[in-house]
Amino acid sequence: MAGSFVLLLPLLFPTLFAPLSHASTSALSEWKTPKPRHSNLLKSALDRQTNDEKQAELWMPLAHQGWKPCVRPTTTMSRPEKSSGYLQVFLDGGLNQQRMGVCDAVAIAKILNATLIIPYLEVNPVWQDSSTFMDIFDVDHFINVLKDEISIVRELPEEYFWSTREYYASAIRATRVKTAPVHASANWYLENVLPVLESYGIAAIAPFSHRLAFDNMPEEIQQLRCKVNFEALVFVPHVRDLGDALISRLRSSPVPVDDSEYKQQSGKYVVLHLRFDKDMAAHSACDFGGGKAEKLALAKYRQVIWQGRVLNSKFTDEELRSQGRCPLTPEEIGLLLAAMGFDNTTRLYLASHKVYGGEARISALRNLFPMMEDKRSLASMDERRRITGKASLLAAVDYYVGLHSDIFISASPGNMHNAMVGHRTYENRKTIRPNMALLGQLFLNKSLSWEEFEESLIEGHKKRQGLLKLRQPKQSIYTYPAPDCMCSA
Repeated sequence: MAGSFVLLLPLLFPTLFAPLSHASTSALSEWKTPKPRHSNLLKSALDRQTNDEKQAELWMPLAHQGWKPCVRPTTTMSRPEKSSGYLQVFLDGGLNQQRMGVCDAVAIAKILNATLIIPYLEVNPVWQDSSTFMDIFDVDHFINVLKDEISIVRELPEEYFWSTREYYASAIRATRVKTAPVHASANWYLENVLPVLESYGIAAIAPFSHRLAFDNMPEEIQQLRCKVNFEALVFVPHVRDLGDALISRLRSSPVPVDDSEYKQQSGKYVVLHLRFDKDMAAHSACDFGGGKAEKLALAKYRQVIWQGRVLNSKFTDEELRSQGRCPLTPEEIGLLLAAMGFDNTTRLYLASHKVYGGEARISALRNLFPMMEDKRSLASMDERRRITGKASLLAAVDYYVGLHSDIFISASPGNMHNAMVGHRTYENRKTIRPNMALLGQLFLNKSLSWEEFEESLIEGHKKRQGLLKLRQPKQSIYTYPAPDCMCSA
């Protein structure tokens, strides 16, 4: 009988088992509401008191760290008069992975002396957004900033009209390069792609993600990648306008109920990037307190999407948490912020797609920070009409608001976190990088008092609040822009 019931579950609760419902509120939130996993800490956090001195230190901008933005003009690699052919790239991933791919595509076009066709953005199976490069980025600005570096065209020349995604998907084609290794050298492209350009006049690289090395590159190429990332790539005007409106509303001081209770430094806000969708929750293989129903749903999802091939599923929840391999839940990131000194008057902007578990899972975070805002609460439906239902444009607005915030923090590692850490380092803005291993160990200790939790957390994050780190071998130039994109001041 029990076995029959399990077999009938997908029919009784279809949304629970829908493999592609990445961004929808989980039916699980209606079936069994997730309960707080750290009730004692949460109760203490709700009763916390933060003194003015701690608040002032928390919101203080970063001191000068001896480095400044420095994208020097190219010297030995000026733009040649004749192009070797047209370079086409097909970029997968979400917005921030695609952003890094655009930077690499420009660099490879420079290496090959090729004319770059505006990159094609693949439709991501998670976000399901068909927005093009020109829907997201200001293409006129992009071309103008790079006009002395490489030649760029907006669309396929007429003689190559056939070079499309559909053309390459239907058969093996001589003009497609699909063997580019991850982090390939400049020589690899000269040896493998340049001959295709010279023979056919066009080369299409697909897949194209993380396909250019960060080490052993000419200084001019590194500088060009910096120029693309920090100067050439700006969002379309309507995204910037909406972002500016949200920032203005976040910086306008709300009227406090009691002035004595209003402690936050006026006009400041913090952005929390919270990625806690079904895709991430399932892939982590961690236990998030939703009970047997949640475990069953996530296990089913792993089987459908990855055929069960998820490395983390070989470890226990305790092992994963102690190693810092579990994304922070809204409750946990709220406890982190509270322990660091953010009080209940903090203007907190939530940069997030829909959260797995719905509003029930966000409730603990909202209770800790009742002045939490997002795009929906700050902007009218009419103001949001051009970005509604378009994940990349929604992410672009979040990126813009996050870049200009006083403090940025991400609840889990990922491309948004990496891109924002790099961009804010470039501009010397404060970014808190959660110590995932420490947090995992602290949350496993159920006997920990609030005072012990707060002390351990503050000590463990003293050097994780915007301290500039120089890029080490194999590390990304987009996450660690010094010294390649910055000069010693």
